[in-house]
Parts: sequence; C-alpha cells; structure tokens
Amino acid sequence: METAPPRAVQQNRAAQQNRPLEIDTLVVGGGQAGLATSYFLSRAGVEHLVLERRAALGGAWQDRWDAFVLNTPNFSLDLPGMPYTGPQPEAFMARDDAVDYFRDYARRIGAPVRTGTDVTRISTSDGGFSVETSDGGWLARNVVLATGAYQIPKIPALAAGLPGNILQLHTHDYRNPEQLPDGAVLIVGTGQSGGQIAEDLLAAGREVHLAVAACPEAPRRYRGHDIIYWILQAGIHGPEYGVNALTVGQLPSPAARFACNPLLSGTDGGHDIHLRELGRKGIRLHGHLEAAADGELNFTDDLPERLATVEAGFGQRMGRALDAYIAAAGIDAPEQQPAPADDWLPVSSPALLNLAAENITTVLWATGYKLDLGFVDIPVLDAWSYPRHVRGVTEQPGLYVVGLPWLTGHYSSIVGGVGVDAEYVAGCIQS
Repeated sequence: METAPPRAVQQNRAAQQNRPLEIDTLVVGGGQAGLATSYFLSRAGVEHLVLERRAALGGAWQDRWDAFVLNTPNFSLDLPGMPYTGPQPEAFMARDDAVDYFRDYARRIGAPVRTGTDVTRISTSDGGFSVETSDGGWLARNVVLATGAYQIPKIPALAAGLPGNILQLHTHDYRNPEQLPDGAVLIVGTGQSGGQIAEDLLAAGREVHLAVAACPEAPRRYRGHDIIYWILQAGIHGPEYGVNALTVGQLPSPAARFACNPLLSGTDGGHDIHLRELGRKGIRLHGHLEAAADGELNFTDDLPERLATVEAGFGQRMGRALDAYIAAAGIDAPEQQPAPADDWLPVSSPALLNLAAENITTVLWATGYKLDLGFVDIPVLDAWSYPRHVRGVTEQPGLYVVGLPWLTGHYSSIVGGVGVDAEYVAGCIQS
C-alpha cells in the first residue's frame, strides 16, 4: 500500500502545478489576535498557518508615530503562554519595544507565519474555503479572521474642501513634528491618538488647534490600580458575579462597537489627558469640525457643553461598571477621590476659523479607522462590515473571527484580553 507523501512534498507539487495548497486552518492576520489564536491551535494539534500582509510581524503597532507609547501597562501584555515577567509591570512600552515583544512572542510559541502575504479574497468551496492571496491560493477547512480593526484610515468627506496648500495627514501617517511644515497644526479628533499627538506637538513648541470630539476622559489610575487592570478584570470576570456591563450584549447599539477609547496616555509613566489642561497650556480648543470651504473652517459653537460631556462620560458608564464589579466581587479597593472642579474655558472659541489668518499649514485627522473585510466574499458581514457571529463563530460554518473591538466584551481587542476569545475559537475548531 502506497503511503501519502509528506505535507511539504504535497505543497511543492501543488505549487509546481499551479494548484491551491491545502491546509486545515488559515489565520488571516499576524497581530496579537492571530498569534494568540496560533498558540491555542498549536496546543490543540491543529494544522494551521498565519498569513500576515506586512513584510514583518509587529501588527498595527508598526504604524504608530515615533514617540508612541502603549496605553496598556506592561502587566497587561498577558499573551497566552507568555505573561509579562519583566521588572517594570506598571510601566508602558515604547513603540519599537512593543513590536519586538510581539515578534519575540511569535518565535517563542513557534507560530507558523508567512509574512508579505495579502489575502485578497475568501469564498466558500466544497465545504471549506478558497483563499486567494498575493502569493498563491489555498484551500482551507477553516479560516480565522484576525485582522483587527485598524485597516483603512477614516477621513471625513469635508477634507476635500481644504485648500491644496494645506498638508493633510491621518494619524496613521504621522511620525514626528519635524515631518510637518512650519506653521500651526489643526488636529481633528480627541481620541487617544489625537490627545497624545497634541501633547507631542506642544512639547515640540508647535502651535496647536484641537477640534474636540466626544471621547470621554478617564483617570489613568482608578481605585488603587491602573484603569486597564479594572477593565480586564471586570470585562473577563464580571459575568461570574452577575456584572455584564462591559460585555457586548450591553452595548446601546451595534455602532457603539466602534466608539472611541477613553482619553489616556502611556507616556511619561502614564497619565490622564485633560482637554481643559491642554487649553491652559496653550492649545486652542474648538468644537466639532462641521464644514470647510474657501480656506475657512466651521466648528460647532458648543465647546462648554462638549467639554462637560467629555468629562462626565467615564462616570456615567464605565466608572459605574467597574464599581459594580468591585462591589460584587467583594474586593477591598480604596474609594476614588472625585476630580477637582474645573470650569476653565478659553477666552474665545470662534465658530469660524480662517486657515491663512491662523497660519494653519497642517490638518491632522485623528478620526479613527474603518473596518475593512471586503475581501470576505461570503454574506456574513453586517452594515458596518462587522461579521455576524456568536462568540467569534460566524454564521458560515468554519469561518471564525478574533480580536475585533467588542467581539464579546470591552477586552476583546486588548492584548491582555484577546486570548479569551482566541482560546474559545481554537476549541471550536479542534472539536
């Protein structure tokens, strides 16, 4: 009886004959979600390959600016099989160190990764999946989507109304202050990237204007711990105590899956970012950017109300959820001291701004990203291009997803939480 040739020989023959290669499971994306999934698939003995479109591992962290520092403390870099054991658990890794950390993780777990391979189409085929890539085709019994949500920079349509002499950059392409021409900079958006880059530019002596969004401010430390500690604890263990506020089922709408994260920074040992304080330091605060035409910008005339909303957001939802978890779990944690009252407002915040008169030469879009799973040629995506699923198991048998914001809870895309969903999905594949 003739034995089947080894898998490597089969793949070489397939490649020579220009036929798709065959494999049990393909993981699309080699960031934290894809690597965590690979860890559990390897433990389960599932043959698989991780396809990463970038030339090197390190995920979307490679796309951040030079001075970027993770917003999650080192102790939360709790990747499956490799918890952080270094000497600075409360510190925050710089961009390049974080990239090296994830590459080291891939080496340690022996993740089977093929870099420089862009997946261009996934479709069903004979009970499995046909996967087309920039480096040939595959036939897989299972596919795990682990691409993350930071794919296409989102820039509002009104950007087309800006003069051609204005440099426009998304935060995705910003690297350092020296990259920008002389003159003032308008940052549109006050999520984590907008707030941190505003500080970066201010420290470099640049004049900065900031269009305020609705992203909530939050305390870096809450009730004796870094806020990320409580988010992970309450998100992962809250349901054990009947506290489900940080699970996906409690979101007010599907659109809330894409809401901005709390305004925090990991620089200088980690700190809160307060918009009023940025204003006191010289940053010019404005309302929401509504229109741009003929070199003039229109902002909403609601900065006082907007700042109040930003400051109240944490206490209205997340703070209550964390307090509920601490109480239900019987944890002895010190009460949080209320923030001092602050009613500072700029002397003026004009609703109409002339770019030339203010010497604004750069507009930096801190407006987030669009989720792009358009390469999935299977009817499993909702109106937001988000896969319809239950705990990462999509409506299409054999197609799974890991690592998206609010996949199952607030922790689903955080380094220290992504392993929860990855383990469940790997278990489903194994069975």
